[in-house]
Amino acid sequence: MPHTRRRQQHPGPLWRLLSSAGFRFALLFAVVFLAAGLAFAGVLWWGTAGTLERQTDSAIRADAMALAERGRDSGLAVLAEAVEERLALDAEGLSIYLLLDPAGRRLAGNLAALPPPRPGESSWYRLSVDHDDSGPGEARLLVLDLPDGSKLAVGREVSEKQRLRDLLTEGLAWAAGAALFFALLGALLMRRALERRLTPATTTAALIAGGDLSQRVPISLHDDEFDRLGASMNAMLDRIAHLMDGVRGVSDAIAHDLRTPIARARNGLEEALLEESDDPAVLRGAIERGIADLDNVTRVFQAVLRIAEVEAGARRAAFAPLDLSLLLADAAELYGASAEARGQTLNTDWPASLPLVGDRDLLLQVVANLLDNAVKFTVPGGNITLSAQRESEWVLVRVADEGPGLSAQDRGRVGERFFRADSARTTPGSGLGLSLVRAVVQLHGGALWFEDAGGPPQRPGLAVLFQLPASPLSANALSAGALSAGA
Repeated sequence: MPHTRRRQQHPGPLWRLLSSAGFRFALLFAVVFLAAGLAFAGVLWWGTAGTLERQTDSAIRADAMALAERGRDSGLAVLAEAVEERLALDAEGLSIYLLLDPAGRRLAGNLAALPPPRPGESSWYRLSVDHDDSGPGEARLLVLDLPDGSKLAVGREVSEKQRLRDLLTEGLAWAAGAALFFALLGALLMRRALERRLTPATTTAALIAGGDLSQRVPISLHDDEFDRLGASMNAMLDRIAHLMDGVRGVSDAIAHDLRTPIARARNGLEEALLEESDDPAVLRGAIERGIADLDNVTRVFQAVLRIAEVEAGARRAAFAPLDLSLLLADAAELYGASAEARGQTLNTDWPASLPLVGDRDLLLQVVANLLDNAVKFTVPGGNITLSAQRESEWVLVRVADEGPGLSAQDRGRVGERFFRADSARTTPGSGLGLSLVRAVVQLHGGALWFEDAGGPPQRPGLAVLFQLPASPLSANALSAGALSAGA
């Protein structure tokens, strides 16, 4: 069947604009800016037009209550005179009064009639008034029912206040329009600023995705959040580059170190096969040598996998309270016999208790690896020192030997997988022991470093030191941890 190729739909510029983070930040900025402007306008309205209206209503209510009180005390005739006096004193003609007797007849005032009552409304009215000289206007009116059945209406014309309110409303409308314009302008500028600051990071990421791992995010002199983000990305890229170099180095080292035992095992088995010997001992020896070589290969892979497991933090769940003094005593007892067999002396020194929290098996392997290296590299009759002490919030462990030591250049690389110094080439090993030591120490939040042991120039020796965070545990806590570990 013929088929048609479907073109990939690319989002248009409008969609890219609406879906960008810069647009969302800019929109948030505009909304916040407008909300602040509306809040300001509301406060301004409440403090001006609202205040004027409340003052007018308060003056009308006070005047009406005073007249009603006078009418109750002195009667309608006196009340009518008081109303006429107020109208005579009103030079501006803004006051409105009307007094009706119980029969509805007008007794005093300048209002022709009361506004028609509306059900459900209060005694306050807003009505239009006509002046013979100035034309129509607007007024606020309060109508009171007096105890004898008469009615009193008191009001004020608010046309000037209404014009002031309209003028204020118009000004606020123009201010809202200006606020909207500046909000959109500020949002646009903010979006462009975000894009400009993020462009170096996105460009660098695109180049790295294309395969150029040497690129780094340029850092400006502002030292702001974007610069800190760029610095974090550069540190991450440096770490990735270092890890990739390590992977390449490990691959080369595995190929180099495992080629010999695998080739030796194959050659031995091949020679046994070609000889076609009927002697079972010859065949058995060839097979045993091949198994031994393959066991060495297996141990190397197990060590690599164990280092990877430790570096990934998979063993952190096995952390428990422990006493490092007991662990050091076990390791010294184990390797003291090996040192004695080679004519060496193992000296120990540590306090009675060194509490901390960690993985006992991994820490025991750390001390065992360091003592094993010390035994291998120390000359017969030499001394090995295993010591530990508490320093503030740390536990410091030191393993020193009387071997050939390490140069300053080799100390910078020791701990890398499969790295072996020139002086150790003839010594059995795979170059993974110190890699595991470094990984375990880092897993426990500690640090590892190397120093001269202080021996003679021909045998300066090496001191390996590592520190671990101490734990302020009581003896009861240590006992509980030991019981749980034993269980």
